[in-house]
Amino acid sequence: MPRKLKTFQTSLGFYDLAIAAPSMKAALEAWGAGSNLFHQGVAKETDDPDVVAATMAKPGAVLKRPAGSSGRFAEQADLPDLDDEESGRKKARWPESKRRMVPAISVEDSRKAAAEFEREQKRRDAERRKEEAAREKERAKREKLVTKAQEALDTARREHEARSETLIAERAAIEKRIEAEDARWENEREELKDALRRARE
Repeated sequence: MPRKLKTFQTSLGFYDLAIAAPSMKAALEAWGAGSNLFHQGVAKETDDPDVVAATMAKPGAVLKRPAGSSGRFAEQADLPDLDDEESGRKKARWPESKRRMVPAISVEDSRKAAAEFEREQKRRDAERRKEEAAREKERAKREKLVTKAQEALDTARREHEARSETLIAERAAIEKRIEAEDARWENEREELKDALRRARE
C-alpha cells in the first residue's frame, strides 16, 4: 500500500522548491540534492494550505516559484525579480504565512496522490536509467575509439622499430665495408708510393 505523502519545501538557487513525497529521502532524491538539506536547515516539511494543495495536485512532481516570493508553486516558474526588494531589506528565508486551515484530504485522495507519486517516481527512475544507458553507450564508444587509436599507435611504433633495426643493421654493414675499403686503400696507397719512390731513384 502506498505510503502517505507529506509536503516538503526548500530553496535552491533561484527557486523555492516543493514536492509531495512519502519521506524526506524521497524529496531529496527528487530535488537532486547532493546533501541532506533538512539537517542543514534549508528544507522543511510544510503545512501551508496553498503549498500542500499545489503539491498534492501533482504528487511526485518538483514544483517551483521564484526564490523568496510568496507566489504559487508550479512546474514552470519565472526567475525572481532581483530589483523587487523593499529598502534593500532581505526577505526572510521562510516568509510568515497567515494561519489558515490545512485543506482536508480524503483517504481516497491521499491514496490517489500516493499512487501518482509512485508513477512519477517510476517515470523519473526510467528517465534516469535511460540517461545512464546513453552515458554508458557514449563511454563504450569512447573506449572503442581509444582502443583503436592505441592499437594504431602500437602498430606504427612496432613498424618504426623494425625499420630502424633494419637501417641500423644496414648502417653497421656499410660502416664495416667502409673500414675494409679504408684498409685496402691504405695498403694499395703504400704500395703505389713505394713504386713511385723506386721509379724516381
